[in-house]
Amino acid sequence: MDQNPAVRARAVSKSFGDVVALDTVDLDVTAGQIHGLIGPNGAGKTTLLGLLLGLAIADRGELEILGTTIGRTLSVPEGVADFVDGPGLYPSLTPRRNLRALASLRGYGAANVDDALEQVGLGDVADDPVRGFSLGMWQRLGLAAALLTEPRLLVLDEPANGLDPAGTRHVHQVLSRLASDGAAVVLSSHRMDDLAALCSEVTILNTGRVVFSGPISKLAVESGDLEYRLRVSHPELARQIATATPDVRLQPVDVRALRPEPDAIIVRAPMPVMDELVTRLVREGVAVRELAPVIQPLEAAFLALTGTETDRSSVSDQEKSR
Repeated sequence: MDQNPAVRARAVSKSFGDVVALDTVDLDVTAGQIHGLIGPNGAGKTTLLGLLLGLAIADRGELEILGTTIGRTLSVPEGVADFVDGPGLYPSLTPRRNLRALASLRGYGAANVDDALEQVGLGDVADDPVRGFSLGMWQRLGLAAALLTEPRLLVLDEPANGLDPAGTRHVHQVLSRLASDGAAVVLSSHRMDDLAALCSEVTILNTGRVVFSGPISKLAVESGDLEYRLRVSHPELARQIATATPDVRLQPVDVRALRPEPDAIIVRAPMPVMDELVTRLVREGVAVRELAPVIQPLEAAFLALTGTETDRSSVSDQEKSR
């Protein structure tokens, strides 16, 4: 796998009038890597994506894309593709005709059209008019359009928006295949489950500044105490054992849950301490049938680093809506 940098930013800043969108941002994205970009609304994600795509110019700092220094012009080197604002396609045309027209317009031929449609799972509807497509199908068609150039850097904003499970699987497979072939992918999304499944590294922005950048595994370790849900064979005994285990705090079960779980307990503890708790439970004859964080480590770290407030009930509602 190519380990050359696809993106290298150092102290990049960008303002719009009195509004500072990016403040001395550093970013490193390696070829063959899917890099997640996270932040609350207004954090600077869209501005940073715009810089990577040549849609805006940094006020200060250094930016290199695919080995090319980006200067004071609105341009990026060949090999950069994007799917940010949704596909600009003709509703009356079929996916195949849309992509052929797009390929002709951009001057790179139509040899990859059928392959791109197959990759995103639209081969069976390649000759159906796209006006009847769902939002998820439009999303996949937009990704197929980005694939036509065989990009070395692919920049995506919320590519899983509107996708059903099958569509999500197709998108994940496409992005994973691109990375394994040596392309770099920058993926901005609010869906923490997608980011955790796909990304090896993430950058978290808040009010224009980088508050974390690095491997997800490091972020999970540094996220501190997390709440875990355990489904067990003997919940009362499990509560007693949890209460007696150092650094484990038993949490109240949410009585507002739509589906109460009488065999579940919720505890709060650092990740390493959970190993000790599970060992104690099993030793005392309590079967652990399920162990899962109430909030995924990536989401918990995001909330902590960006100062976003939440509670278990709102998280539970989000989980039910997925």
